[in-house]
Amino acid sequence: MSPARPSPVPLLIHAAAATVAAVCLASVLWNGLDERPVALAFGVLVALGELTRRPAAEVRDTAPLGTAGALSYALLGENAGQPTQHGVAQAVAVVLAASLLGSVPHIARGHRGTVDHLARRVLTVAFAAVCFQPLFNDGTFQDLAGHVHAVLLLALLALTALCDAVLAALPAHARTGWPFGPLLREELRGMVGITSAVCATGAVMALAVAVVGLWALPVFSVPLLLTQLSYRRFAAVRATYRQTIASLARATEIAGYTPAGHARRVAALSGAVGRDLGLSGPELTVLEYAALMHDIGQLSLVDPVPAGATAGLPEAEQRRIALLGGAVVRQTGVDAAVAVVVERQADPYQEQPVAARIIRAVNAYEEKARDAGPGGGLAVLEELRLGTAGDYAPDVVESLARVLSRGCLTSRVVG
Repeated sequence: MSPARPSPVPLLIHAAAATVAAVCLASVLWNGLDERPVALAFGVLVALGELTRRPAAEVRDTAPLGTAGALSYALLGENAGQPTQHGVAQAVAVVLAASLLGSVPHIARGHRGTVDHLARRVLTVAFAAVCFQPLFNDGTFQDLAGHVHAVLLLALLALTALCDAVLAALPAHARTGWPFGPLLREELRGMVGITSAVCATGAVMALAVAVVGLWALPVFSVPLLLTQLSYRRFAAVRATYRQTIASLARATEIAGYTPAGHARRVAALSGAVGRDLGLSGPELTVLEYAALMHDIGQLSLVDPVPAGATAGLPEAEQRRIALLGGAVVRQTGVDAAVAVVVERQADPYQEQPVAARIIRAVNAYEEKARDAGPGGGLAVLEELRLGTAGDYAPDVVESLARVLSRGCLTSRVVG
């Protein structure tokens, strides 16, 4: 299968961000920097947030303090009761300069995703500032009650979060070919957690600075830093949990029941198929864990199955191994939903949950294709298509074919 051609969408997003940044920087250089103490205070806050950023997939908002500071500056209309004059261009320029300064250590370490992160930061801040600053400068907010002002800020932040979600989902859709709708829903679902707290903190910061001045920034930064620390600890626990499951999955390989790397390959390919079919984040997590442990029932066998290839066994034997595997998974304390998927991977596909359908088809493909030689994958796919009458779900097989044709497997399965 030849890999898909790179999509221009990420480059277009980077080009748009670069254009906005260049225009705003040129405007500030030409007109000068207004209210330098305010710009410096917010710049320091954003740079500190970038320095504490954790470039990891486990943390959805990797720089919550920087994000809150950037949004707060974009939505700042007053400082201690005095109107501000920084405008859209300066808001973007200050946030960009501070973000670049704070990202220097990450760039030096070669962390991936820094350019994408900065592009999204520039475009979301520009969106928020364009929506707020002209209206404030025209006096639209002056006659509004305090609670109406706050509600409008929160509504604007919700629109900004939607813009950020679109900017995150579009490149993922372009690179992987996964459906855009489920990717966007997953981004929005993830924003219910720490991202909503970040947006709310940004709004509160802007309102507090308008009343009491810049002293509000350190006051509201401390709770956000503590929240960031707690969230990272939670992410570390999840990572350890996933590592434990991956280690359990390797037990069949160490014991010689399955070929080395089989469980990881099935989990990676299953995850890609699940994303192509539009599964949500929690569903993908269950799918990943079940795929890693789908062969663990073979540890109960006296005589190992040759090469661990269970797809060619009689249906009754496949079901017995699946039930044994489910019993083992239940003993490990893993989510019961994972055990259900493992137990039902040998059932007729009409009676299976989606995750079990995916694992059954992907496992059969992996077992048959690994020794099929060059071009053998196409023959195996045709064999699976012929089995869609009773063994394999047609939509899963077609999704598997699409994933293989794109030639890219993006997985969060750990080693």
